[in-house]
Amino acid sequence: MQRPKTGEYSPYYENYISLVEGNEPIKIMERQLIETPKLFSTIPANRGNYAYDTRKWTIKEILGHLIDTERVFAYRAMCISRGEQQSLPGFEQDDYVKAANFGKRKLADLIEEYGKAREATIAMFKSFDAEAIGRRGIANKKDITVNALFFIIPGHEQHHLNILKEKYIKL
Repeated sequence: MQRPKTGEYSPYYENYISLVEGNEPIKIMERQLIETPKLFSTIPANRGNYAYDTRKWTIKEILGHLIDTERVFAYRAMCISRGEQQSLPGFEQDDYVKAANFGKRKLADLIEEYGKAREATIAMFKSFDAEAIGRRGIANKKDITVNALFFIIPGHEQHHLNILKEKYIKL
């Protein structure tokens, strides 16, 4: 696999892609499948609704956002890999987080759901051949390749884990 080149994705995603080391995003996703639940499991259940600022998401909302975004990006990858030519919709992350009511759920349940979503993403990505990985489509009114989505998913997660470690649990 090759790192995505400029033009395979919107510049908005550069920060996420830059957080992915090397050229094996599936291996990074597999590593995150172990490390992310382990990290969230170190947080006491009674701290799940903690946010360091009133305008920021809680710990449960961060994890819920990772799950939602995983599904949205994986869906985009599936559609584009299958040759979809219609523009795929964007999504308003803050509206999704608000509507999901993650604060009413158990942190342990969100951790379990994360694992299942990630396992499904990995299985799907492993099924793609070189032709599917190279396909280009439109999502949120921007050109994107399946290859770029391979890197965006683990990079997006790493971005939020970095924030979690820095601002929420200060490891």
